Amino acid sequence: MRLQIGEGLPYAVANCPTFTNAAELFYWLKIRVKYKHDPHNIELLQTLPTLLNAQRNYWRTSGAGDCDCFVIAALTLYNTSKITGKAWIKLAGRSKDYPVHIWCGIDHNGEELAIDLTEPKFNTERNYPYIQKIYFKSI
Repeated sequence: MRLQIGEGLPYAVANCPTFTNAAELFYWLKIRVKYKHDPHNIELLQTLPTLLNAQRNYWRTSGAGDCDCFVIAALTLYNTSKITGKAWIKLAGRSKDYPVHIWCGIDHNGEELAIDLTEPKFNTERNYPYIQKIYFKSI
């Protein structure tokens, strides 16, 4: 994912706003993405420009992707923004051996702020039996 995030940085700088808080980032992306399951037996990891460009997007639909594509997009924008706080990724599932969902967020002033673009509202997380939080080092 670090590779895809890094590849999207020039596009983000040239084509996207610079955000000052996580909610702005969430709602800007939320209206531009649409959940679409990966094709059978294929794990797509789309960069921000690939996700948002219908000609480059696997589905030929701007914004079509799944949770890992949304994490790549959000962390790309986080890296080009003025958002303070430490970014993280959460892997979740029924057990540590079988993650089924991923989202990201930011620890800001002692509060966890979730950026899960599969959810309708900012700072909303689903409850899973197993959740692993991994801090993300900025690029």
